Amino acid sequence: MIHRLCFILAFVVCTQLHAAAPNVVVMLADDSGWGDYSIHGNTNLKTPNIDSLAQSGARFDRFFVCALCAPTRGEFLTGRYHSRGGVKGVSTGLERLNTDEKTIADSFLASGYATGAFGKWHNGSQWPYHPNARGFQEYVGYTAGHWGEYFDPPLEHNGKMFRAKGFIVDVLVGKAMEFIETNREKPFFCYIPLTTPHSPFSVPDEHWDKFKDSPVTMRGVEGEKEDLAVSRTVLAMMDNIDLNVGRVLKKLDDLKLSENTIVVYFSDNGPNSVRWNDGMKGKKGVTDEGGVRSALFMRWPDKIKKDTLITPIAGAIDLLPTLTSLAGVKLVSTKPLDGWDFSNLLLGGEWKRGPRELMNYNGGKLSVRSQTYRLDANGVLFDMVADPNQTNDVTAAQPQIAAELTVKATAWHQEVFGKPYVPAPAGGKGKGKSKGKNPGAEPFADDRPYPVGYVEFPVTMLPARDGIPHGEVKRSSGAPNCSYFVNWMTKEDGMTWDIEVHTAGKYEVSIDYACPEADAGATVELSFDGAKTTGKVTPGWYPPLLDNQDRASRKGESYMRDFHSLPLGTIKLPAKRGLLTLRALEIPGQTVMEVRRLTLTLKTN
Repeated sequence: MIHRLCFILAFVVCTQLHAAAPNVVVMLADDSGWGDYSIHGNTNLKTPNIDSLAQSGARFDRFFVCALCAPTRGEFLTGRYHSRGGVKGVSTGLERLNTDEKTIADSFLASGYATGAFGKWHNGSQWPYHPNARGFQEYVGYTAGHWGEYFDPPLEHNGKMFRAKGFIVDVLVGKAMEFIETNREKPFFCYIPLTTPHSPFSVPDEHWDKFKDSPVTMRGVEGEKEDLAVSRTVLAMMDNIDLNVGRVLKKLDDLKLSENTIVVYFSDNGPNSVRWNDGMKGKKGVTDEGGVRSALFMRWPDKIKKDTLITPIAGAIDLLPTLTSLAGVKLVSTKPLDGWDFSNLLLGGEWKRGPRELMNYNGGKLSVRSQTYRLDANGVLFDMVADPNQTNDVTAAQPQIAAELTVKATAWHQEVFGKPYVPAPAGGKGKGKSKGKNPGAEPFADDRPYPVGYVEFPVTMLPARDGIPHGEVKRSSGAPNCSYFVNWMTKEDGMTWDIEVHTAGKYEVSIDYACPEADAGATVELSFDGAKTTGKVTPGWYPPLLDNQDRASRKGESYMRDFHSLPLGTIKLPAKRGLLTLRALEIPGQTVMEVRRLTLTLKTN
């Protein structure tokens, strides 16, 4: 009888603890600038649902992220500067977060939370870089940094591709809402890395119709460089995001979960075009204020007071320690954090931390932000209180402050990279991409191979982004993230992937391809360390490019087509590192095929 009572008591206590644990929903916009919200004074649009998070909770006055997408994601996931975790850029493997880093999802999962991510991952595609290996039990989205199809997009669900129906943001938010409803009886951590307003500039009619004739009265500081078609599309895309934020908030209300759910909203870098951003200098890709300042809104009814304004400078590195502290979740990482815990301040307590400096690093350029000053990548000092738009160099007027921040920048760079920082010359953006007339053809600045073959995750996708074209083969666009291999015409042409096979065994091979019917019939060979498999490129399959989705011109993404899967037999791979090579043995037509991705599936029985 006593044992029974003890069991019941333990069950009740456990249930109460689970009931008390707050849910967490984190929404991350892609390429949205600080100025893209009506709460920040932009009268070109209205964002009532997003604004409501700040009005009913907290707004961070000076919140800083990275200049590009993947680095910010790495800092949010780990609470550490992205360069410590191996994130060096945004494509061709540079975007990957080292596998010895533990993520915020790892901590929540270890504390009994259901975890899910729905959207653009951008920190590695293959296991163990994949989101399912980084603490997320459920994943729907795409792991690359660009995606060329926003309507009826091909997406991934836990390692398997499917083609969705509808606009990509609507689809992904819908999947997140299904996750929330499925896990409504237990605490959940739901990460929604939205895919817009990142290009391509596509948006449904219901949002475009509101802005297609907009005069865009509030303009960017470089007004003559502003593309109004892009600005109107971004306004429509933000309108769509606001609608979807409203869908999530309504779902929480309908399930009676709002009171015990922390909702977070921020963006990954500055605006991706010249548009209104309150006069701040810089946009995406640069480490000036406009390139790295983001909105951050956080709501937790009855815990975070309405209209709370957080004034100490904060950054993406602070979200992990803050959210785990608010939720009472124990960290599983033993590595030192760069981020600070803001939970006490959010809950109405006294701020007891002293002054700090935040480092904004991108492509060899380092800028340092204190509460009052910014030392830019060229070593120029600005008073950000008196001159928030960085128009007046105060280096000569404040030599001691300039010297102190320079010392801090040098020390940080020495610690992280093992060498002192040398201020960059003016000009240039350094986006961490491969340079040259054929991007990706030269050796990568990253020696990490692409892992293949884990029993717990047998499917390995190797997109064209991660391969190297040889001969006359080219990428379909300058942005490797959203590209496929084209111009494969001779036996000297081909492509390779630098892989490391984890599990020796037999692998089924398939290629996502397109080939004009008149050129069908080429014989291709896939080889690795003496192992080979061959097959014919048949049938012909060459649907038209999906070039009718955009409201403004594309800048870097390829126009895509509906690639089909070509089975290429089975290959027996040894457990080692080497080059996986795809080449043609016979070419009866003018071309071999276009290649979107290669997929290897470990046969486990």
